[in-house]
Amino acid sequence: MTFDFTDRGKKPVVENIEEWTKANDNYRTTVWTGSKMQMTLMTIQPGDDIGLEVHEGIDQFLRIESGKGLCQMGPAEDQLDFEQEVEDDFAIFVPADTWHNVTNTGDQPLKLYTLYAGPDHLPGTVHPTHEDAENDPNEH
Repeated sequence: MTFDFTDRGKKPVVENIEEWTKANDNYRTTVWTGSKMQMTLMTIQPGDDIGLEVHEGIDQFLRIESGKGLCQMGPAEDQLDFEQEVEDDFAIFVPADTWHNVTNTGDQPLKLYTLYAGPDHLPGTVHPTHEDAENDPNEH
C-alpha cells in the first residue's frame, strides 16, 4: 500500500492509521495541520528519543503502533517524576505545559503517531532524522 505523506491539513482525510504510521520511516512527518489540531507520524530509532520537550498551552496525545519504550513526564525539565514503560497499542496523554520524553528502549524502530491540540510544527514539516529536527530553526 502506498501512502501520501504530504500535509493535507484542512482537507478531509481518511487513512488506516496503523499502516500509515508503520509505513513512515522519517523521524517526523507532519501529515495533517488544521486550525486547532495537528498530526505527525514518528519513527524513533533504537536508543534515540523524541527529545525532552514541553508544549506551552498545547495538550498532546501519542499512540505507540510498534516497538517499546520509556515515557517520562514531569513539571520541570529536571523533575520527570512520572515514568511508564510503553509498547504496541499504548496511548500517552501529555497535559499542556508538562515536560516529557519517550525513549526507544527496544531493538526495533519505535513507530508512533501524535496529535497536538493546537498545531506545534509548521505545516508540511518533515524531519528525516532526529538531528534534522534539532537543527531546524523553525523548531523550539
